[in-house]
Amino acid sequence: SIVIAYLLEGLVGFLQRQGWPRLGAVMLVYIAFIAFLVTVLFGVIPVVSRQVTELVQQLPSMISDGLMSLTQLPERYPEVVTAEQVQQVIGSIRHEITNYGQRVLSWSLASVVGIITLLVYLILVPLLVFFFLKDRDLIVAWFMRYLPRHRRIAGDVWRDVDRQISNYVRGKFWEILIIWAVSYAAFQLLGLNYAMLLGLLVGLSVIVPYVGATVVTIPVLLVAWFQWGWVSEFAWLAAVYFTIQALDGNVLVPLLFSEVVNLHPVAIIISILVFGGLWGFWGVFFAIPLATLVKAILSAWPRQESEAEAGD
Repeated sequence: SIVIAYLLEGLVGFLQRQGWPRLGAVMLVYIAFIAFLVTVLFGVIPVVSRQVTELVQQLPSMISDGLMSLTQLPERYPEVVTAEQVQQVIGSIRHEITNYGQRVLSWSLASVVGIITLLVYLILVPLLVFFFLKDRDLIVAWFMRYLPRHRRIAGDVWRDVDRQISNYVRGKFWEILIIWAVSYAAFQLLGLNYAMLLGLLVGLSVIVPYVGATVVTIPVLLVAWFQWGWVSEFAWLAAVYFTIQALDGNVLVPLLFSEVVNLHPVAIIISILVFGGLWGFWGVFFAIPLATLVKAILSAWPRQESEAEAGD
């Protein structure tokens, strides 16, 4: 609820700067948020759920076709691949499929509690979002009462980090929506199966820089290969997909994140590993803002010390 309210606060602030009263801006943004939530729940999730079911049903035949292609490799490339190596790979794949099936069964048995929890969240989260938006100033004032009066360094760091995090989180939200919509439209026009599901995966992959795009490429190309094989349709799909990835990295990201402090790729990957290991999905999502927070603290501390020395 806090994350969603933080995302929506930017729109509320924009409407306030245009002359809207706080309550009116909150109500308009909240109604738009509820409309978006209803669209996702009743428009997107049923389609994604149906395509996941279809994909699971098609997996046995897809795996069978893939194993058949593997068995033909020693005949086509005997100097590169041997029959023994192929049999080892097939045995490993079958073993992993068996383990995966057992995990899916255990997950399905435990999903009843998850469904009940989700229903509770569907009621509580929108309610809390409304009050976080409506009473933002009151909540912030209450929280500030418990902070020390002399907090110049913390204030400087927070102003810098707030600007960076707000730009990053809101920019990342729009990046997910844009890449999802463009990928879905492209996959649908090319006739790729499970277009909504794969488009959603491509959109969510931007949450994890560098790694996400690499990982999601595998299911996209595999589904295209099982559907068409090595034909022109597969080549067109691959070309369009990699074009979307290139435009995302070279055009969309610079436009959306022009005001975000640049971090070295090594720092980004390390922050994803560290914060993702600590807090899971939210750690991955906020890895770059948290890394920016660490950088802002390190940048502000020596500056404050140098100012104090100059004053002496």
